[in-house]
Amino acid sequence: MSENLQYFRAIYNFLPSEKERKIVLITGARQTGKTTLAKNKYNTLRYINLDSPEIRDGISQITASNWHKDIGKAILDEAQKEPSLFEKVKYAYDGGNLNFQVILGSSQILLLKKIRESLAGRISLYELWPLMMSEIYAGPGAKIIKPPLIDRIFEEEDFQKLMESLPSVLIGEEDIKLKEAQEHLLRWGGMPFLLSINHTYERQKWLRDYTYTYLERDLADLSRIEDLEPFKKFQTISALRNAKLLNYSELARDVGISVDTSKRYLEYLKISYQTILLQPYGTNITSSAVKTPKIYWLDIGLLRQMTGFWGDVISGDIFETLVISEIYKWIKTMQKPVSMYFYRTRSGLELDILLKINERIIGIEIKNRSTVTPSDLRPMKAVADGLGKLWSGGILVYNGDRIGKIAEPDIWMIPSRRLF
Repeated sequence: MSENLQYFRAIYNFLPSEKERKIVLITGARQTGKTTLAKNKYNTLRYINLDSPEIRDGISQITASNWHKDIGKAILDEAQKEPSLFEKVKYAYDGGNLNFQVILGSSQILLLKKIRESLAGRISLYELWPLMMSEIYAGPGAKIIKPPLIDRIFEEEDFQKLMESLPSVLIGEEDIKLKEAQEHLLRWGGMPFLLSINHTYERQKWLRDYTYTYLERDLADLSRIEDLEPFKKFQTISALRNAKLLNYSELARDVGISVDTSKRYLEYLKISYQTILLQPYGTNITSSAVKTPKIYWLDIGLLRQMTGFWGDVISGDIFETLVISEIYKWIKTMQKPVSMYFYRTRSGLELDILLKINERIIGIEIKNRSTVTPSDLRPMKAVADGLGKLWSGGILVYNGDRIGKIAEPDIWMIPSRRLF
């Protein structure tokens, strides 16, 4: 991988122009590239980093009535460090003296607190996630991201027509680059800076340091936890339960905390972009369905760091996490009107993903193998039969090489690297 950190982000052309009347919030986990993105997109704007105590002191002394002339159009990084600025931005914006402002922050706490209090109805929210496979594949210096196949699946209502238009196999440089991008994500996750580090030890050290920084800085923004040891243990235990049904009582018991504290800790992990909860599909399709969500860590590099699993063999859970996180990141980045669920019955029938796209549903089963078997399709066929006319098509995501139709109703096998 290249040492150049300037990887083009899919969200770049989705961001509004500074000529528009907008307050723009770009949020996401620490070190995902928010500052680099904002500086590249809005390269004529003044950049102000509120991580500096001196800068915060200066900002606190600027009055709301003078905000438009003393600050004006600017990029305000780590804005949550100086809460007073939100009211000042609101005053200048509502008064018509300020038409554009960019606010950066490393947790949804900005949205949950200050923005709801001061800037509700005025702000456009954009989330920057760790690098996606399509961004790594495009390479450093790229000026455009080719939308991945998953995006075309969201947009194309005729699923079979789309599948039939695709080459069954990729050969040559294109497939080699896709394999390299996928291998990097499965081994190290999507934190941009890791692409500039060549040595295994240094990459692992960076990820260890990241977890310490998260605890000491991001968590401090979110809460007032004085004893970090229970939270650190909770992180590790929840990472070990990645891709499993969430059970607050078991988490609380294993960590030695109350169930309420367990719920609060998990909320911190969610709003700081560490984990997601994949919700169960709410309608019974075949029989009584479970109502419990599944927990996933969004970045595989951080997941490996938390669990200590650095083996070369890719487990089924890690491969499943790759597929879940790549779909989730694309939906969130491009703000697609797509809902993502899993389906599981109390009798044990399970389909890994249901994508609800308007009035149609795509089913996805994930198998960490290079071949598929008829038994892999039983859950999908049962769900398709239960959904009836809502069923739009099925995908068996696997680790092979060929795209092809493998069963009715409209079920296709697709290599994971071809999907993203």
